Amino acid sequence: MVVVCSLWNLRGAPAVGRDSVWLFVLLLAPFAVFVVLGFGHGLLHHPAVQWSRPDSDAGFSTAVLVAMWNYMGWDNASTVARDVENPQRTYPRAMIASTALVAVTYILPLAAMALAGLSVQTFSTGDWTTAAEALGGPVLAVAVVAGGAISGIGMFNALVMSYTRLPMAMAEEGMLPRFVVQRNRRGVPWASVLLCGTAWALALKLPFERLISIDLILYGSSLILEFVALAALRLREPNLVRPFKAGSFPVACLLGVGPAGLIAYALWVSRDEKLLESGNVFTGRFGSWLGSVPALAFAVCVGLLGPLLYWITAALSRRSRITPAD
Repeated sequence: MVVVCSLWNLRGAPAVGRDSVWLFVLLLAPFAVFVVLGFGHGLLHHPAVQWSRPDSDAGFSTAVLVAMWNYMGWDNASTVARDVENPQRTYPRAMIASTALVAVTYILPLAAMALAGLSVQTFSTGDWTTAAEALGGPVLAVAVVAGGAISGIGMFNALVMSYTRLPMAMAEEGMLPRFVVQRNRRGVPWASVLLCGTAWALALKLPFERLISIDLILYGSSLILEFVALAALRLREPNLVRPFKAGSFPVACLLGVGPAGLIAYALWVSRDEKLLESGNVFTGRFGSWLGSVPALAFAVCVGLLGPLLYWITAALSRRSRITPAD
């Protein structure tokens, strides 16, 4: 999938955007059928409605972490602004519509499952297939599995488009080797796509839950820095040209309070998670050592590499600009 999405992105951002619409339709089609069958079953057969609540705080914590993970990443759209027509108008409309769609596509299938009388007490990864088979037979179950695969491909494909612009921008500022700025005839940073694809392939062995924790920590930290920059630039550059302006200075400061609180909560609930589950991926002494490393500590160490590499790159850049005549 990493290879396919990397090649897909070499066709350019417009192609990724158009194809994502079709992937979205294919993804939701089996769940639309599931919702209709679930509501129909509830109205015709009147089974006991299976509403439930988490049995422990761990269920609530997991739900918060997954919800945060689903809603994080909206700022990634800014990296492809040069490929978007009229971004000042397009971005707000797209974000409002996307937020509504995310909420609806979670609420309706869960409500249909509850109204159809399907138990949620043992609901876990993969049980959407079991629920679909109970309502629509094996054909709907296979369609739901295909929808899950399409969801992964669609999300990753969009992230490849947004994330690969960042190494290119860093290379343009001298923080990465110059070859990373290379673009193809469609304007796609192909060197950055290959570089990021290799990095993602190396992370494939990590468990999904650990990836979520690490992603929340690293991305959450960068998000907090973005809010700090938002407030700092209001003070240092009050006359800066801004396509968007989020209220007054106090409003700009308050915008970061909620996300910072959620990120702090995510750090707290994931404090005991280890990088790897014992015996899950690696074996031997190295695997045993990785299994004892807290995911939080690993993410913090990776995050601290950022300023360290920045200082090293800045020092090398200054040194390269010094000539013998100087």
